[in-house]
Amino acid sequence: MGFQITAALLDACVLSILSGGDTYGYELTQGLKDKLQVSESTLYPVLRRLQGGGLLRTYDQPWQGRNRRYYSITDGGRAQLAQFRRDWSQFRDQLNSLLGSEG
Repeated sequence: MGFQITAALLDACVLSILSGGDTYGYELTQGLKDKLQVSESTLYPVLRRLQGGGLLRTYDQPWQGRNRRYYSITDGGRAQLAQFRRDWSQFRDQLNSLLGSEG
């Protein structure tokens, strides 16, 4: 892909995935890596930033003798995701008017 993925776009993607339900870290990073070219080392700081901002929370669950860290979106995270979606829609429409869309 010839376009850069910004921090805000990564935040929006993570919140969007979590809006579908709580997810543990590895599953979340794999889900993003399936759609975007990002590394795990890029995503864990995003998760920490979102948690620090109160947009998500974590909890641990035992799994096969060890703990998995799960991430859950907060009400503040849902509100931020709604704003990201409004912003994305406007941004997409503006770019489509400049670049054109096929179809």
